[in-house]
Amino acid sequence: MKKFTVHTGIAAPLDRANVDTDMIIPKQFLKSIKRSGFGPNLFDELRYLDEGQPDQDCSGRPLNKEFVLNLPRYQGTSVLLARENFGCGSSREHAPWALEDFGIRCVIAPSFADIFYNNCFKNGLLPIVLDEEQVDQLFNEVESQEGYQLSIDLEKQVVVTPSGTEMTFDVDGFRKHCLLNGLDDIGLTLQNADDIKAYEARRRQETPWLFDAIKPY
Repeated sequence: MKKFTVHTGIAAPLDRANVDTDMIIPKQFLKSIKRSGFGPNLFDELRYLDEGQPDQDCSGRPLNKEFVLNLPRYQGTSVLLARENFGCGSSREHAPWALEDFGIRCVIAPSFADIFYNNCFKNGLLPIVLDEEQVDQLFNEVESQEGYQLSIDLEKQVVVTPSGTEMTFDVDGFRKHCLLNGLDDIGLTLQNADDIKAYEARRRQETPWLFDAIKPY
């Protein structure tokens, strides 16, 4: 998993409340358990004018030129501004996979759906909750200033605007540690790899009949 320490990037305003996970990555694209390859179909129903199908080459599909992520000024976006209850709906982990694969490293909103919020931390994506007034301010600024960038410092827990205004945010200490060090659940487990190997070796000596019964595929 990618580490998240300090990130500066172009911000784009997705001015919609209750964006659900099926809007983030529609159900027909949930064909793989790999974490990559979902970016082209992020917000598929909003980005394109036709109905996307699995394994379809997106390069020739007609774009919805009014959708925010298709606008020239927001190309290269890595910080997404959103409205309340972002990520509601089904608990598909493909949603943060699609956002991260597209290039989004941080989503800022007044509130998130709980399961989506938890899944973000497990996949290197930082969800930041700010007051609604602060989010309104960011929406106003990003829409009035082309090339608007935000800087997010996870260690200091601040969002910094181009004018230097700092907006602090809360984050659970354990989740912060995992993001700063790029540790997902597997990475956390592998930190104890030596202890796990020692335990398995000891168990093999203590109960060899269990291991004799295990046949290789």
